[in-house]
Amino acid sequence: QVQLQESGPGLVKPSQTLSLTCTVSGDSLTTTYTAWSWIRQPPGKGLEWMGVINYDGSTYYSPSLKSRSSISRDTSKNQFSLQLSSVTPEDTAVYYCARCSGGYYYTAWPSDFDSWGQGTQVTVSS
Repeated sequence: QVQLQESGPGLVKPSQTLSLTCTVSGDSLTTTYTAWSWIRQPPGKGLEWMGVINYDGSTYYSPSLKSRSSISRDTSKNQFSLQLSSVTPEDTAVYYCARCSGGYYYTAWPSDFDSWGQGTQVTVSS
């Protein structure tokens, strides 16, 4: 049974870089045809897919966030991470990591994910 757990600071100042890590157990980031995403949900709004790292290490991002986003992984720790630069209060959200399986992903929809982390609240405020 795969489990995902987000971690990182709950408060980030405007203009700084938000950094989050997702620790995975019960599966490997390199399992063929798995893909690992970051998704967020701002208060009062719907889910927003941010980006994905496939089993081969390739990454793809939402066009609206591509210029500020970076997803990386540490296979020795079975962790993948998100960095979002130049944050503003509009980046305040609950951030989730999630897994897709059974394909190679360039983008993803909520229905594509078969496992989710519990989510972590990040507030951008001075």
